Amino acid sequence: MTHSRRNFIRNTAFAAAGVMVVKPNLFAASKPKNLIGVQLYSVRTDMKANPVATLEQIAKIGYKHVEHAFYANRKFYGYSTTEFKKILDGFGLQMPSGHSTLELKHWDAAKKDFTDEWKYTVEDAATAGMQYVISPWLDDELRSSYEAMRSFADVFNKSGELCNKYGMKFGYHNHNFEFVKNLNGHSIYEILLEHTDPSKVFLQLDMGNIYGTGADPIAIVKNNPGRFLSVHVKDEIKATEPGESPYESCELGKGFAGTKAITEVCASIGGTTHFIVEQESYQGQTPLTSVKQDLAILKSWGY
Repeated sequence: MTHSRRNFIRNTAFAAAGVMVVKPNLFAASKPKNLIGVQLYSVRTDMKANPVATLEQIAKIGYKHVEHAFYANRKFYGYSTTEFKKILDGFGLQMPSGHSTLELKHWDAAKKDFTDEWKYTVEDAATAGMQYVISPWLDDELRSSYEAMRSFADVFNKSGELCNKYGMKFGYHNHNFEFVKNLNGHSIYEILLEHTDPSKVFLQLDMGNIYGTGADPIAIVKNNPGRFLSVHVKDEIKATEPGESPYESCELGKGFAGTKAITEVCASIGGTTHFIVEQESYQGQTPLTSVKQDLAILKSWGY
């Protein structure tokens, strides 16, 4: 994961609390089979410059679903929940999932309850018509202690309970540290798998981020069937420029991450119905061109 990606995730987590009354959303009751979407971080520069025009292009490419990567101050890409949903509706798009980081600061241990900031995050997700609220990061403090990580797994379960009240589910999205960082002889990913309740918490497997960690994604899925309701379909090649990682994402099928085989296992036993395209590097192409080609490839695989 790039330094800019890490900063992006951290910066978007700082949302100011407000007041909103919403009704539970039952969108999850009609969850489609083999939903294909695109993570909007793939077109982050375009979304920053002109969200509306970018979403129009995403729809013209053929996507019907998007996954957000920017929620702050109770707004999606600078628009209120109802405004953003109206924009999506206008282009025939739905937003069944999104990334919002659940941090230590969002849990009041003394009160054994979430702060208003996290409660509003979940409420706004329901108002937007989302099925999945997905946290894509862990505070450094959690990654340095087995006890802290084990305890926060319980907070994940509590977040799952909160999301369930709105007809949604709570998930966690991996990067690479979850597989390479060991706490008391257990990887962070193992701790999450063991100590989160499958009825409350699912894992959104990022096929690209796991590459190069030494972990076997196919074995992980086979050993934990049904836990991967949503996945990021991503391929990897050797990085074209020096950086934190020796690898970077590329067009599906052109890398060596074994993406197609992982996707097939996720579809057959992983419980996966949401297949989310994400490409963060483009090898000279525009982001929109890249995600267009990714969609064509994924469809050619039968999704």
